[in-house]
Amino acid sequence: MKWDLQLSNWKYYKQLMRTDKPIGSLLLLWPTYWALWLASDGMPNWLHLVVFSLGVFIMRSAGCVINDFADRKVDGHVERTKMRPLAAGKVTSSEAIQLFIVLIFAAFLIVLLLSWQTVLLSFGGLLLAFCYPFMKRYTHLPQVVLGAAFSWSIPMAYMAVLGHIPSQAWILYLTNLCWTVAYDTMYGMVDKNDDVKIGIKSTAILFGRFDKVIIGSLQLITLFLSVYIAVEYQLSALFYLCLSIASGFFIYQQWLIKNREPSLCFKAFLNNHHVGFIIFIGIAISL
Repeated sequence: MKWDLQLSNWKYYKQLMRTDKPIGSLLLLWPTYWALWLASDGMPNWLHLVVFSLGVFIMRSAGCVINDFADRKVDGHVERTKMRPLAAGKVTSSEAIQLFIVLIFAAFLIVLLLSWQTVLLSFGGLLLAFCYPFMKRYTHLPQVVLGAAFSWSIPMAYMAVLGHIPSQAWILYLTNLCWTVAYDTMYGMVDKNDDVKIGIKSTAILFGRFDKVIIGSLQLITLFLSVYIAVEYQLSALFYLCLSIASGFFIYQQWLIKNREPSLCFKAFLNNHHVGFIIFIGIAISL
């Protein structure tokens, strides 16, 4: 494969990596911080904090690149995505693959600073990140695969800090998976009409008229499992205060999506950044 990456196209590469839209990185960052703080029983050491923070942003960028590569032939038919660099012809498929390889290599170099067990776990995260964009062609549950990918930093963080993965880590993993499916279904509701036309599958389509009820149920499960984690780690009343604020955000999101208006569904999706952040604040101040 000929080396095609060019500095003159850097502005399009940045768009491909979504550096101008950090919401995805933040939604990945907060659960990673939940795990790091809980596993460390407070402030993690600087090596773990730096490695996982950089890893989140690099892997999210890599995920966006491979997602756009997978969707390069359909993004042009969706109003929201038709101007993405690959769909608009600003970047070639070869450039996208090379950029993905560079990002994955950078992430691998960083994770080598951690234990060999954590390095082995990182391959699972890579597999999930690579598979997710292609799942929407074969299953109506790509959001579940995304949830698995977005939650993979949790067992990695526990392994890096403790050298093993306790049962609480998998409960936290399930917590984040349920939350991710909930907010990414809102995201899917934005493109639902276009996705139906071009044959793209999603939970937003699968859930049909029960979408709001199922999203609400997933949000309730997220809160219930968060309480379980709080009890396990004996978190203070301040955590429960923060969790009640997160509950308020969930209620607000339900209000936003009540009529399934695409722009308001997208606003509800974006609001989840505040949920992840406030739960992190609750964990951090409790520890």
